[in-house]
Order: sequence, then structure tokens, then C-alpha cells
Amino acid sequence: MNSMAKEDYLPGNPLSDAELKVLRDQYEQEGEYVSLQVRFNYAWGLIKSNRVSDQQEGVKLLTQVFKDAPQRRRECLYYLSVGSFKLGDYTNARKYCDILLEYEPDNRQVTQLRQAIEDKLNKGKYLLGALLFQANIIQRVSWAWPLSVALLLSVWP
Repeated sequence: MNSMAKEDYLPGNPLSDAELKVLRDQYEQEGEYVSLQVRFNYAWGLIKSNRVSDQQEGVKLLTQVFKDAPQRRRECLYYLSVGSFKLGDYTNARKYCDILLEYEPDNRQVTQLRQAIEDKLNKGKYLLGALLFQANIIQRVSWAWPLSVALLLSVWP
């Protein structure tokens, strides 16, 4: 039996507004020379948020931390994957997970996140296929509709 909850691959509850404000204040106080740790902490808090604009900003900051700090790349990749997943950017989320899994193939948290991403992608493919099928049926019916009406009218007394 799997001991991890269904969504253990996602970071815990979002920070409260007050907690996020502490991280934001630290980030803003350091100004132009903000430290790597403060940038990472603030990005982490933003990714955990339920607000899309915060998540987008978190992904942007983490991308910069990833470029600037090779020693933080593993953590950045994980949270970039989580942020991308939460934003619905499943292609990038999968890419980040795949890179992590190359180095940590037994990482259950990343493996679960990767599976959740695949589930979302497959659901999207299924829905797209169903929509295309329905559109095809509608197109065929709409083409035949005038003929059916004409046929009915021709035999109607």
C-alpha cells in the first residue's frame, strides 16, 4: 500500500499572507543584491501560493536561481516542475521531472509528480480526441441534415 497521500508530490499548504509578506519583505529589503537563499525562499513561497500571478513570479525567480546557482539546481528543478504543473504547463513540468529522474530515478516524490503530469496530459489528449470525434459527427450530420429535411418534405402530404 502506498504510504504517501495522493498529492504528496505537491508542497504543503500555501503560506499565509503574513508569512508570504515576510519573505517578500526580505526579498525587497535586499534590493539589487538579493542573496540566493532569499530569492529561493521567496520563489518557494510564491510557488506554494494558490494565486496564479504568484506562481508565475515564483517560476520566473526559480528560473533565475537555476541559472545562477548550480548547487541549487536539484531543488530548483523540483519546484519549477511543481510550479509549471500548478500553472498547467505540463510540457515543461514533465521536462523538469525527467531531468531530475535521470539523477534520482528512485525519488518517489518526483515519480508521483511525473505520473500526475502524465495523467493530466493523457486526460487532455482524451478530451481533445473526444472533441474532434464529436466535431466530425456534427460535421457529417450537418451536411446530411438539409438532405434529410428535403427528403421528409418530399414525402410529407
